Amino acid sequence: MNIKSFVIESIDEMKNKVTWPSYSFLQNSAVLVIVASLIFALVIGAIDLGFENLMKWFYDLF
Repeated sequence: MNIKSFVIESIDEMKNKVTWPSYSFLQNSAVLVIVASLIFALVIGAIDLGFENLMKWFYDLF
């Protein structure tokens, strides 16, 4: 199999055999990822803040 036929078959497969998601589905998925990332960041930030305060309290004891 040479490179030219490989490229032609790859283009044909991408055009005719791949099922592409709709634009609205991509938008919904992107919003879901952004919201989940923000929630995850807030949870990690709260845990970090809690540990920081705990360590300050602990070191202030000594």
